[in-house]
Amino acid sequence: MSESVRDATGSGAVVPVVNVANALTVFRIVLVPVFVVLLFVDSGHSTPWRIAAFVVFAVAAVTDQLDGRIARSRGLVTDFGKLADPIADKALIGAALLGLSILGLLPWWMTVVVLVREIGVTLLRFWVVRHGVIAASQGGKLKTMLQSIAIGLLILPIGGAVHTVAMVLMYAAVAVTVVTGLDYVYRALVLRRGAGED
Repeated sequence: MSESVRDATGSGAVVPVVNVANALTVFRIVLVPVFVVLLFVDSGHSTPWRIAAFVVFAVAAVTDQLDGRIARSRGLVTDFGKLADPIADKALIGAALLGLSILGLLPWWMTVVVLVREIGVTLLRFWVVRHGVIAASQGGKLKTMLQSIAIGLLILPIGGAVHTVAMVLMYAAVAVTVVTGLDYVYRALVLRRGAGED
């Protein structure tokens, strides 16, 4: 693979694929198995390990905010980053949802709806990758934020009002997930048609 690519913003500048923004994205992917292991220590019943899993999840979620901002502010936007960033997000969120459902902390139907949408959007991105990259929308960012907060609260070994808030946020996240999924389908079709494809 070439060490550099043309700037995905269209400026024509050469941007190295190996840069701090992409490194943060890869780091987030590496944190996913670490998070899963911590979540399942003692079958998910260990308070210290659940807190440790929350910390790793929170760090990964923060890098999601940082890599995009760094890429845009420093002119490090690449097609690799545009593809890898949402994949890293989906890997983290997907692993967390599956883990929480396996532990009985989240209804399976919510996990299934979110995962079907995320897998579908990923396939759409690859379907149109020769014609362009579908960047994350504001709705997609809202979806990710709601999911991250809700999942973070569910990971913490706290019940009562905190659990109620987490579930309310999760219902909202699922609703936004469905709406943005439909939006991605529309945008993918427009992109393909604009490229002269049926």
